[in-house]
Amino acid sequence: MSETPEQVAGDQIGELTTEQVTVEQVTVEPTPVVEIATPAAPQAGAPAEEPPTPVVPVAPVTPSAPQAPEAPEAPEAPEAPVAPVAPVAEAPVAEAPVAEAPVAEAPVTEAPVTEAPDTEAPDTEAPGAEAPVAVAPAAETPATPEPVSVTPADIPAHLPAPGPAPDPSAPPVNRDEWGYVDAEGTVFVRTPAGDRGIGSWQAGPPADALEFYGRRFDGLAIEVDLLEHRIRETDVPEKEARTAIERIKASLVDVAAIGDLAALDARIVALEELAKTRGAAARAARAKLIAEAKVVKERIVTDVEAIGAGAEWRVGGDRIRVLLEEWKAAPRLDRKSDDELWSRFSAARSAFSKRRKAHYSELTSTRDAAKAAKEALVAKAEALATSTDWGSTSDAFRNLMKEWKTSGRAARDVDDALWERFKGAQDQFFATRNNTFAAKDAELATNQAAKEALVVEAEKLVPVTDAASARAALRGVQDRWEKAGSLPRETRGRVESRLSAVEAAVRAAEDVARQRSNPAARARAQETVDSLLAAIAKYEKQADKARASGNAKAITDAEAAVAARREWLVGAEKMLGEFS
Repeated sequence: MSETPEQVAGDQIGELTTEQVTVEQVTVEPTPVVEIATPAAPQAGAPAEEPPTPVVPVAPVTPSAPQAPEAPEAPEAPEAPVAPVAPVAEAPVAEAPVAEAPVAEAPVTEAPVTEAPDTEAPDTEAPGAEAPVAVAPAAETPATPEPVSVTPADIPAHLPAPGPAPDPSAPPVNRDEWGYVDAEGTVFVRTPAGDRGIGSWQAGPPADALEFYGRRFDGLAIEVDLLEHRIRETDVPEKEARTAIERIKASLVDVAAIGDLAALDARIVALEELAKTRGAAARAARAKLIAEAKVVKERIVTDVEAIGAGAEWRVGGDRIRVLLEEWKAAPRLDRKSDDELWSRFSAARSAFSKRRKAHYSELTSTRDAAKAAKEALVAKAEALATSTDWGSTSDAFRNLMKEWKTSGRAARDVDDALWERFKGAQDQFFATRNNTFAAKDAELATNQAAKEALVVEAEKLVPVTDAASARAALRGVQDRWEKAGSLPRETRGRVESRLSAVEAAVRAAEDVARQRSNPAARARAQETVDSLLAAIAKYEKQADKARASGNAKAITDAEAAVAARREWLVGAEKMLGEFS
């Protein structure tokens, strides 16, 4: 069934883009009914015959005042091969007077395909895993248009010539240079290889056909311009650029368009060379980037291996995480090099992690043991905190402190909490002891003052002139001394030695007094004096005899004996004098 002129017009209007439409309302005069013979379908094996070219009167188009457009209604196509009658009333206003309306040949701009750059996200267990490359789906490219034969049935009588309204300021395009329409309505394009038929035009003057097919060429030229801009001004991948170029090249094969197709082919060739040049530059830049990335990754791996061999668990772990982020940010190398370096990175990191895990496992066991030991020490310390056995408890706390220092460290928070408890118990005991000692020291200071006054009083008895009265006075001092209490340890010896000296003087005086009143002692003193006098007389006689005989040795011995007895006699006579 053939389409009605209104349906063709609706289809053509739907094909136009907003850039191809200029709003201007027109009115269309009624068009007489025209019968168009529809050629029968050729039978199999019969040669195809050209359909007769009907003569179609074209209604003149006159612009009118702008009116609100009405929605066009497409009447149903009749079954008979007769064109329907164009409506006599005002036709629905076309949205724009279009010079040309290419039905299937509107230029198609290739949708850009965005490839995500290769980024590496190495998995902790699967080195070298490639990051997925996000590729935006490409716009569907229409097939290369075939030569179109335009007949009166394809263009409604009320629709203006297809194509955008010409710019009044732009110079007119000379389509005759690149194509023409022969007398039979066949449209030809001029090429270096010769003229080539691209379609048939029966809808109007030849100029409209040239403009129609020229617009197709303009669309292709625009598409080439856009692609050239993309290749020159953006970093479109070489593969994508080649694909776009091949698509345009394919669309230029036997294309139904009028224009300088040879120049367009030359531009495509230049674009191919440009794409190759840009691709080579991109590959060189990629190679340089990969070389730099290899240096970076080798440095990263060397650093990780150095850290992996050490024992700086906290700092090393943080540094490895930083190096891992640097690895992810570095570009990927070739798969083999990348996998080898990543294997070294992963092996060093795994070895470090295992050693660190073993270290912290051992440290946990050590800390648990230290925790148990310190909890026992804390329990002992808290039990001793209220003791008043100052000496032994002080020794016990000193021993507990030694054990604490050798028991190791628990976890920081646990160790700190246990230390606070231990120190609290220790401080409680020593604070109580110090307070007690402070009170006792105050008491001892009072005692010291009192005893020093008693010592001064006792020292007034020396020298002793009357042993009996000195003894009585000393006994009173001693009684008050005992009641005065203890002395401080640091002054005890000094103060007590002063009192002891007074006591010794009194005892000596008492001994002398007793000896003076003892007859037996006086007799022994007199007997000693008498024996010494007799001995002196004896040795003097021996000395005289020795001198008479001239015996020098005997003289010397006798004189020495006399001198010794005389010294002893002095002491004995003094002792005897004490009894008189």
